[in-house]
Amino acid sequence: MSEPNIKREGFSSGLAVFFATLGSAVGLGNIWKFPYLTGANGGGAFLLIYFICIVCVGVPVMVSEFYIGRRTRKNAVGSFKVLTGKPGTPWKGIGLMGVAAAYLIMFFYSDVAGWVYFYCFKAFTGQLAGITKDAVGPLFGQVIGAGTAGQPLSAATLSPLVWQVIVMTVVGTILSMGVRGGIERITKTLMPLLFLLIIICDIRALTLPGAGKGIDFLFHVDFSKITAPVILSALGLAFFKLSLGMGTMITYGSYFTDDNHMIQTAGKVAASDTLVSMLAGLAIFPTVFSFGMEPSAGPGLLFMTIPLVFNQMPFGGILLACFFLLTCFAATTAMLSLVEVPIAYFVEELKVSRVKATVFNCVLIALVGITATLSVDSSSYLGQYKFFGKGFFDLYDYLSSNIILPLGGLCIALFVGYCNKREDIADELSNHGTLANASTVDAYRFIIRFVSPALLILVFLNSVGILKF
Repeated sequence: MSEPNIKREGFSSGLAVFFATLGSAVGLGNIWKFPYLTGANGGGAFLLIYFICIVCVGVPVMVSEFYIGRRTRKNAVGSFKVLTGKPGTPWKGIGLMGVAAAYLIMFFYSDVAGWVYFYCFKAFTGQLAGITKDAVGPLFGQVIGAGTAGQPLSAATLSPLVWQVIVMTVVGTILSMGVRGGIERITKTLMPLLFLLIIICDIRALTLPGAGKGIDFLFHVDFSKITAPVILSALGLAFFKLSLGMGTMITYGSYFTDDNHMIQTAGKVAASDTLVSMLAGLAIFPTVFSFGMEPSAGPGLLFMTIPLVFNQMPFGGILLACFFLLTCFAATTAMLSLVEVPIAYFVEELKVSRVKATVFNCVLIALVGITATLSVDSSSYLGQYKFFGKGFFDLYDYLSSNIILPLGGLCIALFVGYCNKREDIADELSNHGTLANASTVDAYRFIIRFVSPALLILVFLNSVGILKF
């Protein structure tokens, strides 16, 4: 299966594998997207469905991607060529879908990361000190370029683009340093610090007046809130947050050490990722209710609550700056894994040097991402342009999270479950027989063959309008 004559970079240890994989999963999806989707979809009801999606679909598909990657030591496209033994196999379309998903996500994700970088700059320059509830809305409007529709290009229009370019420059610089020198070094250093800052934020948020309402909103399950759109959003978020269906975990799996316990790694990453999401929710929702804000405020929820939290704390300005700095790190580590997917494809399949592949992909993402950056709000510069009722920003998000990622996950489940021999799967997941986990592997195979595909088929058919439930 492997090609030992080809020298590839890889992670140096099991700890490096965990932090890098967790760095891919933990990002703005936890601190930004999870809270606002939870708020918009009924709180505890959405949370319950999300947990079910993680257990029944998220972890099994993650293990499958790890298996594909490490078994072949190839990128998201080349791995399917190796496993099938056919260079022209139609299964490589799964990898190509993953590359497409990575692009679509980065088109809007780099924009949101730009918001974080903007707030980090504001925090470090003291411009968020003492900010009030009445001021946070207009500030967020500034960062998304609200009110520029139909206006000539101006500083207000170009400001979000500048931050997006800065983001892609940082990401490109790190990726150009390689797997160990760039990805591994950054994720091992910064992920533990992010946990610490979120916990500090939680402690203060939970002591605010009225915080109990936020806790109740987050954990109380109202079964009447569970609808088809809620289920679809929960599954899409599970794939988005765990970096599934986009070739990321296949690519990272190809860098795993030979002795890594892949099933354990998937479980630990999913549990840690969910924990970060819960901690983010505990920081945001008590604050939302304490300050009388709406939990369904949408994409701006994080940026309109966190400054209010820290400004209620001793040394709040310093802590706020640190929080947004580390949120920058979380956004950056997640983007590293996303951009690594097309880079690995360019390097291994198209035979382009790593530096050239990095520069090309970062420039491409920044250029196309302009359409998302200028269409966040209906009053943004390109906000009036709609496709299927969605602006560029929402369209990229919907196509990736609700269409390509679930479809990619379904294809991965079917491919591993039905096109790979049981003994090959058992051999790889047991580290060539060194792990006594036969019953776990059998349970995994049952889920990936029957449970995960069934759920993914139902949700996908609903998402494209063929089946309504």
